[in-house]
Amino acid sequence: MKAEKIGQQIQRIVQCQVLWDKYGRDFYSVDASSYVVKPLVIVFPKNENDIIKILRFASKNNIPVTPRGAGTGLVGSALGSGIILDLRHFDGIKIYSNYVQVNSGVLKGILDKKLEEKGKFFGPDPSVGRYCTIGGMIATNASGGHSLKYGSVIDNLIGVRIITSSGRAINFPSKSHVSNKILKMINPDIQKKFPFVSKNSCGYRLDKITKENELQKIIAGSEGTLGIIISAKLKILAQPKKKMLIILSYKNLEQAVIDSAKIVKIKPSALELIDKNIIKHIKFDFPSDTDCLLFVEFDSNIEKSRSNLVKTITGAKIIKTLTKKEEISKWWSIRNSALGFSLKSITHEQSLPTLIEDATVPVEKLVLLVDIIKRISKKYNIDIITYGHAGNGNLHIRPIMKQKDKKLIKKIATEFFSQVVEIGGSITGEHGDGLARTEFVKLQYGNDVYSVFKKIKHEFDPKNILNPGKIITT
Repeated sequence: MKAEKIGQQIQRIVQCQVLWDKYGRDFYSVDASSYVVKPLVIVFPKNENDIIKILRFASKNNIPVTPRGAGTGLVGSALGSGIILDLRHFDGIKIYSNYVQVNSGVLKGILDKKLEEKGKFFGPDPSVGRYCTIGGMIATNASGGHSLKYGSVIDNLIGVRIITSSGRAINFPSKSHVSNKILKMINPDIQKKFPFVSKNSCGYRLDKITKENELQKIIAGSEGTLGIIISAKLKILAQPKKKMLIILSYKNLEQAVIDSAKIVKIKPSALELIDKNIIKHIKFDFPSDTDCLLFVEFDSNIEKSRSNLVKTITGAKIIKTLTKKEEISKWWSIRNSALGFSLKSITHEQSLPTLIEDATVPVEKLVLLVDIIKRISKKYNIDIITYGHAGNGNLHIRPIMKQKDKKLIKKIATEFFSQVVEIGGSITGEHGDGLARTEFVKLQYGNDVYSVFKKIKHEFDPKNILNPGKIITT
């Protein structure tokens, strides 16, 4: 069916805006990833009824439907060849004492501002936080710099409302036929096959579900493959009264990650790392032997924690100790610009493939992950930019490639992921599977877990119209 015909048919059943012109389709064919997938139609639903009608139409005609927030994802999760649902009109926010009821299209920057007025905050804080939507954060199980203390979305998701491919609205957690079927599919033998890491956005997070009131967690990281997220109930916390950010300079990456495994025991609120490729773009007079930096933040027991940090670190120089809100924010903005600084490190003829950029291992095995990175760098004669969430064992690894050699990239990815899984890690800690890593989900979990994933997908989406090609491929 042609785009124009589909667009016209959808326009007749909904009252909202529908696009199928060349400009609109081209605009929605890209996101923050390096992938390009041209959709047929873009729809801007204004209410649940619009979504239900669209999903029933799509199901009847076997047309893929992909929900989209702000398009800030790095792995192509928000790209689809059929109908794109832009959820910007789902923008309601209601704040309560210890939770917020928020719609999926709300930008996190707007939520943050409203929560700050109440002296509250939502824990997960991706580096593009101001610009991503809550629905997108739930769909990828987003985390960020402070997830070390405050967890990923899955740890803060109290409830969620979705609409399945058949057009049925479901609230999780709740007593229902679907809930019972999901619980029966999950058992301890399956859960033991998940990596024991603090952050994981690979596949469906069955390891986090042990009882009925945790069933909402199956939607965290599901990338729109199980249902269209309408709204969510999220845990919120009181803003810390004080913070201290300490910047440490290291002569080598290995010592920084060895120290990271010790520093986490002091319980910092954040522990972040950037390497020399990023440091060279920062306007500051660092020690000449600086190879990488650690950002260590405390927001409780500050003086005692600082004293313990000094006793813990090995071979590091303290180059900054910050307590003023404005200065702390300034340095965090530097850390959050790591991806932008990475792009400054390459020429027009080079690229930074996103395939292996989100590995997570137990923090005590970070030094093994660094060793894997160095061996791949040497074997393939490529420079690799490294930064990320050292406290969670989650490093963003960006190889600098001379050209987009897909065969070489896949070869490196297969080798890298196999070794990450071998040391008990996850192939993606916070960015999701998307178009980049879905083909490696079975490598991560094996056939037994993957077969359960397929059953869950079929339960929610028997015709496979919801964001097909993400998480499940066969």
